[in-house]
Amino acid sequence: MKLRYYLLYAALGLVSLASTAFTSCDRFRNKESAQASADTTRIVCVSKQLTEIMFALGTGNKLVGVDLSSTYPPEAKKLPTVGYHRLLSAEGIISLRPTVVMHDGGIAPEAVVAQMQKVGVPLKQYQGSRTIDETKQLIHMLGTEFGAESKAQELCDKLDTDMKTVEERRKQFAGAPVKVIILHFGRVVNNYLAVGQKSTASKMLEWAGGVNSIDATEGMKPISPELIAQAQPDVILATDFGYDRLGLEKFKDLPGIALTPAAKNNRIYRVEEHDLIYLGPRTGANTLTLMELIHR
Repeated sequence: MKLRYYLLYAALGLVSLASTAFTSCDRFRNKESAQASADTTRIVCVSKQLTEIMFALGTGNKLVGVDLSSTYPPEAKKLPTVGYHRLLSAEGIISLRPTVVMHDGGIAPEAVVAQMQKVGVPLKQYQGSRTIDETKQLIHMLGTEFGAESKAQELCDKLDTDMKTVEERRKQFAGAPVKVIILHFGRVVNNYLAVGQKSTASKMLEWAGGVNSIDATEGMKPISPELIAQAQPDVILATDFGYDRLGLEKFKDLPGIALTPAAKNNRIYRVEEHDLIYLGPRTGANTLTLMELIHR
């Protein structure tokens, strides 16, 4: 009889022990799973192109800070800024405790870069894109890196479709290209900056059936009212800051601009600067919008 009770108690003990072991194991697995799923990625992105792609991929929640040029999408402007990408603040970046700083090579000053390296903030450079194919490669690279491969493919497919539409619609405008100036007016002082020939914006103009008529080679260059009048553009695309500050009537009366066919025919249109100065997932759609503007 005693032996029977002894065996019963022993069996109950083994059941209890097994239950405790399984419970402990489950707790360990749950804890391990929670730790694996907890995303501790904290990215400061100081490239407007990379910022837009990150949000387009659905991974913008990994960003904790951006540079002042990262103005698209609107969610990017809600993030803390760390200065302009060529005039960064080391203190601002370090205070955000980033696990990595993403950039496209155009960062400065050197002292800030050296300070970040000294305190152990990792920097990762991505090659900026100058063609549609390079842009798709960049989207796929980021999609793979951040686990958004299917979304990356979706973005690239949409870009391909939009660019094919651009090519087809451009056939409607077989005549002489529309002469266009892309003009930024007065963010710092009341001066003109014009987008040069060797730029993403000029390439988009070409895709849209236009031509950059300003005599400037690269980037955004200061330009005089005389050169604007001399270029005789059919269309002026005014970037958001200057246009919003003045409005159409005051803008078309500015020196040099008032003497252009664009001003005389009320063909001055507002554009978002960030839509024209780098390639990204929306480039095809932005080119179609550009086409509609310059061929009105």
